Amino acid sequence: MTKTDLILKSNIMTTAHGKVVTEQTIQSAYKLLESCELCPRLCKINRLNDEKGFCGIGAKVVVSSAGPHYGEEAVLVGSGGSGTIFFAGCNLSCVFCQNYDISQLRNGHEVEIDDMVNMMLQLQTRGCVNINFVTPTHVVPQVIESVFLAKERGLAIPVVYNCGGYESIESLLLLEGAIDIYMPDAKYLSCDSSRKYSFAQDYPDVMKSALLEMYRQVGDLETKDGIAVRGLLVRHLVMPDNIAHSKEIIDFIANEISENTFVNIMDQYRPAFNAHDFAEINRPVTRQEFNTIYEYAKNKGLRLAD
Repeated sequence: MTKTDLILKSNIMTTAHGKVVTEQTIQSAYKLLESCELCPRLCKINRLNDEKGFCGIGAKVVVSSAGPHYGEEAVLVGSGGSGTIFFAGCNLSCVFCQNYDISQLRNGHEVEIDDMVNMMLQLQTRGCVNINFVTPTHVVPQVIESVFLAKERGLAIPVVYNCGGYESIESLLLLEGAIDIYMPDAKYLSCDSSRKYSFAQDYPDVMKSALLEMYRQVGDLETKDGIAVRGLLVRHLVMPDNIAHSKEIIDFIANEISENTFVNIMDQYRPAFNAHDFAEINRPVTRQEFNTIYEYAKNKGLRLAD
């Protein structure tokens, strides 16, 4: 093997499915930060100069916490937990956010790429069954680079992209090969609701396009010994008074993505953050509201989380 071959080999991360992430991929991702177009907000500020847009994050990644998490779906937890890395900041501003101290107040500490790599390797050493990036949309370049370097140093567990569903196709294309499991929210199929509660009127169309691209990349969720190794897992939070248009979301998933899509219909909505300012969502979801949507999804033949 020539010296050139060795250099090329070290500069390419190849996945089991043949997709590659190269140093050119990483450079292209960072280029998006110069006039930030990482997400559909298109803030067009220079984050490399530490300017801050909607997400409130500049040049450096801010991590709120990192450690094994046992509250995720069973297929992501196993016996060792999901190795979550919570990023501060968010490209949505949901008025009911239960993690608003992280997403809106941006509590956390700045980290370097090497720190992220070490976090991943330490979580793997502790027995976590995956690396779970929580709210990574606004730090895609750093995610790609850190995964690239971590795999060079022995990271072998799946990487999960745990997001709000408000993603740009350009960023998702750059992520191809770095992500094993996509876990997006499907929050709304109502432009009025997404505008009112998340300040993103175009969320429904953006979310649908994003989920279709995620599915193209990784397909239906695959498991080994009951643990997810690759694929798409969609979360949907049932909201009061059907403000999310839940049945339409389920129809979209079943009819346009796959009837074999793994979906978690969630019942844990509670008023948090600024939800008390909106009378219609200033209450928990009723058991009847949840059961109606769960049974509808079940009758559609979707794979539902326990």
